[in-house]
Amino acid sequence: MTDDHTHTHVLDFFTPRAADWDSRFPDDGPAYAAAAGLLGLRPGDAVLDAGCGTGRALPALRAVVGPEGTVLGADLTPAMLEAATRAGRGAEGTLLRADVARLPLRDGALDAVFGAGLISHLARPEADMAELARVVRPGGVLALFHPIGRAALAARQGRAISDDDLRAEPRLRELLAGAGWRLESYADEDDRFLARAVKQG
Repeated sequence: MTDDHTHTHVLDFFTPRAADWDSRFPDDGPAYAAAAGLLGLRPGDAVLDAGCGTGRALPALRAVVGPEGTVLGADLTPAMLEAATRAGRGAEGTLLRADVARLPLRDGALDAVFGAGLISHLARPEADMAELARVVRPGGVLALFHPIGRAALAARQGRAISDDDLRAEPRLRELLAGAGWRLESYADEDDRFLARAVKQG
């Protein structure tokens, strides 16, 4: 699958869903806040929400890095970024139209990357995870998050849970290791999925 084909698929999926995205998941705020709190960020740190969508994580990320910190939200879908702006989330961070496969950031610029529901939409997961590693300093953190776990999400989508899922722990551990990350903690519960990894190096 080419990047262009994948971009078209991502845009086709998210563009019509952007306008009512937040109203479909109104109760996720506390889960985002809890996940952001587990990044280990300090006031003044720099963090990217990769595939930020409507920017729902940006207020939580801003809360942990404080007013002097840097919060970036990158997404490929203009309609999602427009919805983020309408929701006032541009005040919480800088919104960028960017592909996580080619981020306009220098090496080691960030302390952490947050990705909510990201991994299933990546064209080349290992290469894309390596690009996220490139922009994070050694010892920096990656958090892959979803407000519900794999089994609950599979049930919602009417499919069976699969060991082939990139979010299954053995597959995710291997994928991240190949991209320069070490999986440190993994939680797959009904009310959240959260994998936390540290950049090697």
